[in-house]
Formats: sequence, C-alpha cells, structure tokens
Amino acid sequence: MTIRIAYNPLSFSMTEDGYKPEITPPLPTILAAVSAAGYDGIHAEIPADITPHTYKAMLGDYGLSPAPGYFSANFADEVAVADALERARRIGSAHAKLGLDRIFFADRFGAIPERIVTPAQGVASDRETSLLAASNMERVARVLVAEGVVPCLHPHIGSRVETQGDAELVLDNVPPDLLMFGPDTGHLAWAGADMVEMFTRYAGRIGAVHVKDYHKAVADEVKALGETYDDAVRKHIWTEPGRGNIDLNSPLQAIAGFDGWMVVEVDLADQPTVEQSAKISIDWLRSHLAAATGQRH
Repeated sequence: MTIRIAYNPLSFSMTEDGYKPEITPPLPTILAAVSAAGYDGIHAEIPADITPHTYKAMLGDYGLSPAPGYFSANFADEVAVADALERARRIGSAHAKLGLDRIFFADRFGAIPERIVTPAQGVASDRETSLLAASNMERVARVLVAEGVVPCLHPHIGSRVETQGDAELVLDNVPPDLLMFGPDTGHLAWAGADMVEMFTRYAGRIGAVHVKDYHKAVADEVKALGETYDDAVRKHIWTEPGRGNIDLNSPLQAIAGFDGWMVVEVDLADQPTVEQSAKISIDWLRSHLAAATGQRH
C-alpha cells in the first residue's frame, strides 16, 4: 500500500479577512515552498493560461506530482448542474492528462446560506432536496468517470453535505463505482461525525483524504455566540494536524490499508508563516502515519 502526501496551497491566499487571490505568490514560489517542506505532491489546480502537460512538467521540475483537485457545484440547482456536466468533461479530461484518477467532489459551499450563518449543525436539512442533489451528483459523476476520473464525495461545513448523515445519504444512494469517499478530518470532526465509524464503514471506498485539525474551543465559542463560518475561520478554528483536538490517530488506524493521496489542508495557517505551517503538518503526518500503518511515508 502506498500513501502519498500532498499540500493544498490555499493557505497562501487566505487571510483573517477571507480569501485574497491578489496576495497569492507566483506558482514557482509556491511549488518551491511545498517541495522544500517535503511533500510528494500538490493539490491540482491548472492555471487557465497553461496546458495540463505544461503544468505537470512544472510540478516535476520541483519534484512534485499532481494530487487530486476539487470539483464543486450546487447539485440541487438544475441550471447549475447543466454547467457542471460541461465542466466535468473539461476538468475530468484535464485530470486524466495529469495522470490522476480521483478528484474531490463537493456540493457548493454556501448553497444553503443558513449553514454559513449557523455552521456545523446541519441546519435547514431537507431530505427530498438532498436526494435530488445526490441524483444529480450521480449524473455528473458519470461524466467524470467516463473521462477516467472517479469523484470522491467531500463533506464540507457550509455545504449541503455537512454532517455524517448528509454524507451517508449521498454515499448510500450513488453506486460505489461512480462515487468514492473523500473525507476531510477537520470538517467531519467539527460537524460531530464519528470518523472511526465512518472510515471503517467506507474503508474500501475512500479514494482521497483531506487532513486538518481543529480547535474545539473555537467551535464551542462560535456556537455559543451564534457566530458564522467566516467568524470561525477568522478565529483560527483550523490548525495543523496534531495541534488541535481531533484524535487523528484513531481514524488513521481505521484506514491502515488506504492506498492514495492524503492532502494537508489548513486553510488559514495557524503558524506565523505558511511555510512553517506546511512543514509542521507534514512532519506530524509522516511520523503518525508510520505509527498507524507500519509504513514509511
């Protein structure tokens, strides 16, 4: 079994005031930092002005491989789904050209606005609409699979797939050959999921994993004060693996046979610099993967 570790460079663009693409360093600067930290790869996001071949070659110049990227849509909106079907062909083809066969697959963040205002509590749940979204996810998934890329359902706070129940509804209504599971340890923990139970139940279906930690005290404060998702991020709810309150060792042990990419994603770095955040994260993850799985990474 082979686990490879990648980094999502989102942290280079995040501030306490939110996502700021204008502060993002040039791609070579990001690749150099990720490589220097010791990662095997980077979350794939091909710039609009270069080809997949050129992008893959750029990563190779820094000793990095492309890792699964991200696809999202409002799957309960038929107009959005029509666009998603076309994007799936394009993005699936690009991923395949990078040599990837998996992609994180999420319902659009903010599709249920109430879940931004009241995060991690599964508010405004509607089973009928969720089943419609699951049906449309299957339609889009078929397009991606036809391109050679299997989507991996990615629960995310502030989306229609937020809680353990939300994720199970989709996974249990879309065939496994069309939809794998792409969990995020931070989002699932904040939403109160039993990750060991989920990872054990869907062990053979996990296609890629996002790894982050969270500060439970921040989550509790945000809930008590009636604050929003953005408030939680601003208060550094997310942190590097091993620095928060999640028992990450147990879910890692539950997927000891996993073969694929783990992507470190901290969103807003919880260290003085993104480079420090990236280095602390991979050092912790490599050492704990070795203990959990008996493998060198």
